[in-house]
Amino acid sequence: MKTINKAMMKSAVGMAKTSKAKTLFLFIDALDDLVLPDTLPKNCELTLVSQKNGGELEEIQALGKRVIKLPPINLGRVGLVKLTVALALSQQLLVGGDRIVFLSGTTELLVLDTLLLLEIGKEAELITSKNIAGISESVKPEVFERVLSIALELASKGREGKPVGTIFVVGDHDRVMQLSKQMIINPFKGYDEEERNIMNPHLKETLREFAALDGAFVVADDGIVVTAGRYLGAAYDEEDVPRGLGSRHIAAAGITALTNAVAVVISESTGDVRIFKNGKILMEIEKP
Repeated sequence: MKTINKAMMKSAVGMAKTSKAKTLFLFIDALDDLVLPDTLPKNCELTLVSQKNGGELEEIQALGKRVIKLPPINLGRVGLVKLTVALALSQQLLVGGDRIVFLSGTTELLVLDTLLLLEIGKEAELITSKNIAGISESVKPEVFERVLSIALELASKGREGKPVGTIFVVGDHDRVMQLSKQMIINPFKGYDEEERNIMNPHLKETLREFAALDGAFVVADDGIVVTAGRYLGAAYDEEDVPRGLGSRHIAAAGITALTNAVAVVISESTGDVRIFKNGKILMEIEKP
């Protein structure tokens, strides 16, 4: 496998040079030995992608390379690329028109087997909306990363083994609250901000429980969960939402069309996760 991985890296570097790629993404969990490319083309930066935790991740970060940390859930090849790109956009590591090379593989066999060349904003399968700059303008990168990670875990594992469908509306919370109404008593009211900050690891199980409620979570751009069970009543033309998507997606499109918020929607029927901005689907991450 080492011979294959070395050949794939050589091909990736060559592709990055020929295409003048801005970034070479390398999914290092598919390597049995952390050997990185010897040289990179001019103006091309190496970014490592990993789902590892704890000491293994610290060892990787100690290399001094840029690392994008993904949640430890089954994503599949395309989902892995999409999630990496979404997080890179939120961190302003990528902009529209950037070319990237993505080298990934399987963690079961520890072999690199997939090499992709992509141009951000022109790949309809990757980014479904041309307005890709909105995430970083609306939400802090770490907050977006945390919300998306929680949403993907809920989509993958559900709640007590059952599918979960819900909406996280993040950013511009004052305007979002003006355009929505409470369906139930706010379960987060009266708690200290530290206790209801989405970056607090102890909050995850609470969010998992409240995900069963009708309505949306509203999260401020600094990560404070404002409320749950919120009805998003913003009017929106259903014709602008792809056919087959239900009321949650229409609500997410409506609220993001009228505010500067980002919405992350979990489909209860399929487990797919969709990111909305400015009334449009920015990205779809399918459940494997």
